[in-house]
Amino acid sequence: MPGARVAAWGGPPREGCGEAPAAAARRPPQRAASAGWWRASSAAADDPASIGRRREPDRVPRDRAATARRTPRTVVGVSIPVRAGAARPVPSPGAPDPLAPLLDLPGVGEAADAARTAVDRLLRHKVLRRESAGVSTESALRGARASAALEGVDVPLADLRSGAVQDPVVQGALRVSAGLGGMVETWSRAPGQVLARLHVLAAADLADASSLGRPAPHAGPRLSGLLALVTRGTAAPAVVVAALVHGEIAALRPFGTSDGVVARAAGRLTGITRGLDPKAVSVPEVGFAELGREAYASALAGYASGEPGGVAGWLLHCCRATEHGAVEGLAICESLLRG
Repeated sequence: MPGARVAAWGGPPREGCGEAPAAAARRPPQRAASAGWWRASSAAADDPASIGRRREPDRVPRDRAATARRTPRTVVGVSIPVRAGAARPVPSPGAPDPLAPLLDLPGVGEAADAARTAVDRLLRHKVLRRESAGVSTESALRGARASAALEGVDVPLADLRSGAVQDPVVQGALRVSAGLGGMVETWSRAPGQVLARLHVLAAADLADASSLGRPAPHAGPRLSGLLALVTRGTAAPAVVVAALVHGEIAALRPFGTSDGVVARAAGRLTGITRGLDPKAVSVPEVGFAELGREAYASALAGYASGEPGGVAGWLLHCCRATEHGAVEGLAICESLLRG
């Protein structure tokens, strides 16, 4: 299908995708740190090759990392307190839209519309007029559980609520979910900074402290191109942009550890900031988990192939997962309505 793949930004990477579950330190969530030699900026956006010449990142203080390991923090309750009015990227008049070819892929436009309709139905639920925060909190908890399940660690929700689950993969996913609310306003203007922070939260006990939040050399140019797209406007539906962000990070594996957890969090942030789910009440991670790990890996491998059919398959998979996630959000609303 000539012109179908996203030639304007290079298409998805052909490297292998997926990762094995790994341990993460139990550190309390903190606000986004200003680390990352690949922090998004206008210079990096205009000249991806310049990314290798940027300064080295701030290292995580070893004394702070050591303290975190001595006094692990178990995360139980999480929430995504989204503040109204977070800025959204606006398309530049007359500028070419690099994501426009995605909408020409078979079925993508229709699937995106269906996903949007499902989320809109959720957002109209009457419980959200008074219990939006409660729904968001439960959504974050279920999302963290599902993200860990996609990494191979599936635990009962009841055990998660009780605080009995000490698995480091689950705790890492919980820390990431707990930190998302404080990253919403930063994501659209400094996504590199946010990705670095997400990796610190998810992989603090997997990698040396000096490498946390730092992508591998192979990821530099490609990652800078993705970050430029995050900061710029597009006419593509938010669910499509979220799928692109999710797929690109998961397939590129810029950090080498906890990339799946980071990718799903970045996709969720994109949906929140671009208006798909501004209240953060749907649970897209549950949608992916319900469709199955095998289907997830297969769709992601198709995206990583760079072929139009594979890219389309991934986008359709993400749209279906978004629909399932909206249904999960409705279930949360109904459970709160029943008390």
